[in-house]
Amino acid sequence: MGSWAALANRAHGVASAVTAGLVQGTASALVTLTLKTSLEAMSARLNGRFALLVPPTVTCVVVFVLLVAAHHLAGTRELWWTIAIPYAASSAYSWIYTALLVRRRPR
Repeated sequence: MGSWAALANRAHGVASAVTAGLVQGTASALVTLTLKTSLEAMSARLNGRFALLVPPTVTCVVVFVLLVAAHHLAGTRELWWTIAIPYAASSAYSWIYTALLVRRRPR
C-alpha cells in the first residue's frame, strides 16, 4: 500500500511521493498487525447482530481516522486518492472476516 501512496502522489515530486509511501506503509503495517485480532476480540464479546455489525464498524472508523490523521500530519497532497485503496481493502476485509467469524459460531 505504500507503493500505491507513492504512485498517487508522484505528480508532487519525489519527496512527496516517498513521504506518502512511508506514511502509508507504516499505517498499513499497524493495521495489518491489529485488525484481525481486534475483530476476533470484539466479535467474541458480542451476540446476534451486534457481533456482525459492531466490530467492522468500529475498525472501519478507527482505520479511517488513523489514515486521514497520519496523512494530514504528513502533508500528503493527494490524501483522498492515497487512502482510497488501502481503506477499501481494510474495510472489505473487516466486513467479510467478521461475517465469517459469526457464521462459524456454534448455534
